[in-house]
Amino acid sequence: MTLAPAAEVAAEPARPKRKGQPQRRIVRREVDGVLLLDKPQGMSSNGALQTARRLLAAAKAGHTGTLDPMASGLLPLTFGEATKFAQMLLDADKTYEAVVRLGVDTDSGDAEGKVLATRPVAVDRAALEAVLERFRGEIEQVPPMYSALKRDGKALYEYARAGIELERAARRVVIHALELLDFAGERFTIRVHCSKGTYIRSLAMDIGAALGCGAHLAALRRTAIGAFDLSGALTLEALEAAGEGGRDALLAPVDALVAGFPVLQLDAEAARGLLQGRTLALAGAQPGAKVRAYGPGGFLGLAQWQDDGRLAARRLIATGGRSEDASA
Repeated sequence: MTLAPAAEVAAEPARPKRKGQPQRRIVRREVDGVLLLDKPQGMSSNGALQTARRLLAAAKAGHTGTLDPMASGLLPLTFGEATKFAQMLLDADKTYEAVVRLGVDTDSGDAEGKVLATRPVAVDRAALEAVLERFRGEIEQVPPMYSALKRDGKALYEYARAGIELERAARRVVIHALELLDFAGERFTIRVHCSKGTYIRSLAMDIGAALGCGAHLAALRRTAIGAFDLSGALTLEALEAAGEGGRDALLAPVDALVAGFPVLQLDAEAARGLLQGRTLALAGAQPGAKVRAYGPGGFLGLAQWQDDGRLAARRLIATGGRSEDASA
């Protein structure tokens, strides 16, 4: 599984004019919100983003960490002002369901890679459960070569495709929960609740190595990121079927990305002060704590209590400013 920084997409130019056809202007508009997408297998994260952005005619869009084309599942897409808070989901815990194939090693660590070795499998459920116990909690994990991590300005997968293997330092990650869902001889299915930066393909390969027979990731589905899960996710087909007049209503609001922070309601004067960059002396200070700030016009953004007990803006949204101006 490859995790990458949130991608933000600039305004899309008009498509090249075909011979004998007039130039078609692509009109983009300001759209703010979050789409919880159930990405299909076989589509890249950027491909899914571009399709959703086209359907919404959005001027600005991004995603919150990629899913490999072979993987399916939850891919939150951010539009407009919501792109400012994409880091919240990059830093959040994730949950996956993964199918692992024992006895076959591939160069990429997944089913799309070239087979490097095959070995007999003599593993029963008890042996597998015993090995899984070793991967629960805080562990050291070496990122796979087929990942988007950069070395000298190039992604590791670029080196891997050129047949170059580079040394990678182990990273400390946390496997909060590792549950065996199904075991069928040479294949098993696990549910993994893990910290950011965890590579599920590396986990599959490490489990195979610990069992002595090798393994690769055969299938992967992301089921949750932070407080979001697939229960609220939509397919691209559902987004398209909603039509131009109904698609915006399918987006979660911008503040859904920061719902884990406590609410601080400000009056009109304090809201204007925060938007103007002033620190505010208010009752109820909790030094170091972050809050989601609201004014009479709605969500303003994130603010934080300073050590001196004053409130300072951390990340504000432009639409919050427009709302306060309108309500003044």
